[in-house]
Amino acid sequence: MDRQQVRPKKSLGQHFLKDENIARKIIGCISPETSNILEIGPGTGMLTKYLLQDDKLQPKFIETDTQSVAFLQENYPEIKEKIIKADFLNTDLKDFFENDFTIIGNFPYNISSQIFFKVLENRHLVDEVICMIQKEVAERISTGPGSKTYGILSVLLQAYYRIDYCFTVSEKVFVPPPRVKSAVIRLKRNKVHLECDEDMFFKIVKTAFNQRRKTLRNSLKRISGDKTLNDDIFNKRPENLGVDEFVGLTNLMDA
Repeated sequence: MDRQQVRPKKSLGQHFLKDENIARKIIGCISPETSNILEIGPGTGMLTKYLLQDDKLQPKFIETDTQSVAFLQENYPEIKEKIIKADFLNTDLKDFFENDFTIIGNFPYNISSQIFFKVLENRHLVDEVICMIQKEVAERISTGPGSKTYGILSVLLQAYYRIDYCFTVSEKVFVPPPRVKSAVIRLKRNKVHLECDEDMFFKIVKTAFNQRRKTLRNSLKRISGDKTLNDDIFNKRPENLGVDEFVGLTNLMDA
């Protein structure tokens, strides 16, 4: 099967990378100590072939598109025991590796946020993420407090990962070209232990940003119940708080 025979499917949000230089740059973002690595949605194998060539890597692959799986198995015979036909969002990540691993991939725009939430759920397993996503989402995730784009994923991912905006990618290097620019970012798990109830932390961040135009005093009423919220922090809006301040807020609410 020829690469041109694998048609990108709109329903799966597929935009196949066609530029070898970009593929090599993405591979170059992998940390030197990486061994176990999972590629999400290898498609026509632009990153896959480099992962298979690197002797220090132990790659596995997950792809939901039947046509892409057939192409990869035909053109890269060594992948047959390493590829799983499944939907990443519906898999148990513990089934892939016994130890920590890295995730890499050109994430479909329509499910990139869901992938990040799954990473957060499995942060004890996922040591690193290297991904190409919509530029706007990359900027939102990597930006700090005070920005209009700063939001739920910004706070939650920054709480557990160091985030590097690696480089911007033109829409011209894809088939079909998307209508927006893309960007590659790297998430590297930090060693910070949040000094708060983490379930409450998640709940407060999500609740606050779901009503981001309100002050925290008003947006968190549903959680606070009858508590009097006197601290000055409750006069702020969620986009003004960094991770440490959300930790402090969690402890105030949990007292």
